Amino acid sequence: MEPTERKIIHIDMDAFFASVEQRDHPELRGLPIAVGHDGPRGVVATASYEARRFGVHSALPILTAKRRCPGLIIVDGRYRVYKEVSAQMHAIFHEYTDLVEPISLDEAFLDVTENKPHIPLATDIAREIKEKIHSRLSLTASAGVSYNKFLAKIASDQRKPDGLTVIHPLRAQAFIDRLRVEKFWGVGPRTADQMHRFGIFTGRDLREKSEAYLLQHFGKMGHLLYGFARGIDPRPVVSEWERKSVSCEHTFERDLRDEDQLTERLRLVVDDLVARLRRTDFRGHTLTLKVKFADFRQITRSTTVAQQLEPDAPRLLAMARRLLSDVEYATHPIRLLGLGVGNPLHNTDDPAARAQWIQLEFDFDHPYAP
Repeated sequence: MEPTERKIIHIDMDAFFASVEQRDHPELRGLPIAVGHDGPRGVVATASYEARRFGVHSALPILTAKRRCPGLIIVDGRYRVYKEVSAQMHAIFHEYTDLVEPISLDEAFLDVTENKPHIPLATDIAREIKEKIHSRLSLTASAGVSYNKFLAKIASDQRKPDGLTVIHPLRAQAFIDRLRVEKFWGVGPRTADQMHRFGIFTGRDLREKSEAYLLQHFGKMGHLLYGFARGIDPRPVVSEWERKSVSCEHTFERDLRDEDQLTERLRLVVDDLVARLRRTDFRGHTLTLKVKFADFRQITRSTTVAQQLEPDAPRLLAMARRLLSDVEYATHPIRLLGLGVGNPLHNTDDPAARAQWIQLEFDFDHPYAP
């Protein structure tokens, strides 16, 4: 099958957490609300579209959000409810295909090239899914349809909320050429700034660069960028995946630099990590410490051991304290500590393989994640 014959749908719920709160609490409908903890260190998890008009968005500090929108209503998150609604949403997806790749609670990819109802057009499937989400869950979703994940993801962002956008193979290159690089999947503010310094502002600008150039300046991501600029994304929709890490993080009410206080907070993070390791039955060989300073600068420190890490609080705490001892916090107060266990090496008789160093990038949990 040619890549352009694939039929990929990306479904993205509209302002998911906030929309669930407005659905379940009619008095909040039409009002600017933000889901998050109303405290000095709280951040916005999701904002309603009424709040977004004031510039309130996810990851924005609550204090800043209140300044931008004086009438903002802060609602504590109900993550068990969001998980239940997400499960109901996925049940709808599986009426059409079992090739469903969850990205988060509120979005997923579906490969409907072969689908259960034998509907020939992916656009019709996306429309049906949106209608079922609205009728059964009283929520809206936006959908993108194309021949690969990159384009389907971008398409779903084009007409939010409650949108449906199709990027046809014959029109894909023209669409990509006009697209701002900030809209490319995986391109964050730092990468976008770097691209701008090189004169890269659109997909066309990106396509004019050689793969060697992109690899030189953007590392391994250069391969993806080279393909994206040409509408190429061979990554399949993966319905089953192997967990690579378990992590958690705690943000403090005030910045800390006292060793005893940090040790006590680290103990709480370890307890949280141990609970998650037990709940997920996960084991790994690498422990990673994440530190965010008062100025929002962020670093990680990791250690890899031959014997897999069990949910053993004393051992994990001792290892975490050794990692923290390598951090200069006396003059750089800490606002957040995170811990993660990763590198689930498979059984092997080769001690060198078990003890190998693997550099990890942990997807640390959002501070309000369940």
